[in-house]
Amino acid sequence: MSANPPSALKLFDLSGKVAVVTGGSRGLGRVVATGYAQAGADVVVASRKLDACEAVADGIRKLGCRALPVAYHAGHWEDAERLTDAAYAEFGHVDILVCNAGSAPAYPSITEISEELFDKTIAINLKGAFRLAALVGTRMREAGSGSIIFVSSVGSWSPTPRDLIYGAAKAGLNALTHGLATTLGPQVRVNAVLPGPFRTDITKSWDMEAFERAAVDAYALGRVGEPGEILGACLYLASDASSYTTSVLLNVDGGPRSEVDPSVLAKGAK
Repeated sequence: MSANPPSALKLFDLSGKVAVVTGGSRGLGRVVATGYAQAGADVVVASRKLDACEAVADGIRKLGCRALPVAYHAGHWEDAERLTDAAYAEFGHVDILVCNAGSAPAYPSITEISEELFDKTIAINLKGAFRLAALVGTRMREAGSGSIIFVSSVGSWSPTPRDLIYGAAKAGLNALTHGLATTLGPQVRVNAVLPGPFRTDITKSWDMEAFERAAVDAYALGRVGEPGEILGACLYLASDASSYTTSVLLNVDGGPRSEVDPSVLAKGAK
């Protein structure tokens, strides 16, 4: 960057950039995809259900940006190549990749985790993100710049008994963040956002009244996060505001002070 830095607004301006957001049809991914468009980016919205992607894409077009909906299953190795080819065919370049697609299937006990469930969880949360980042990141490096953002989880540090495999897969994303930052640098920056508890589809299976009571003491901010509160971190890491930031794991988690009793994460808990 030059000796005279740009204005604060220009630092966060994504005009002229293209972002690919997986898991972009709902939850945190939808917030990020729409927020990037509000900052001026054209967006590839990728998720398993094409109609849901099209709905988000329609909203992005109303903001004056281009959008491409793509049906994409993060657990399918070949889908990464198809998504990459579609994005480059439509826009000619990709500047921002957000690997947000994830899944945390429930299981009754650790001995009852099937091989199929184990493999599916690793595939969706880790394998697919690696393959997509490898393909898009290599093209970014050849083009001379780019930003990759993995959406990991604070569960990667300390998974609860109900999300052991999910936490392990997200820990793999943390390792990829450091490894790919070195592999793809200096042209491509690679960082991760580690959300804590957010009010998304996943919390529909929680006893939210019990969780919110527990959160008062368990978190410095005393509450669950709202989906829009992830956008600031993702916008920072995507934009020129983070031009000297790479290989970082950024917690966005309300400041946990203690563990929440896992029993409150199941409906019907007392």
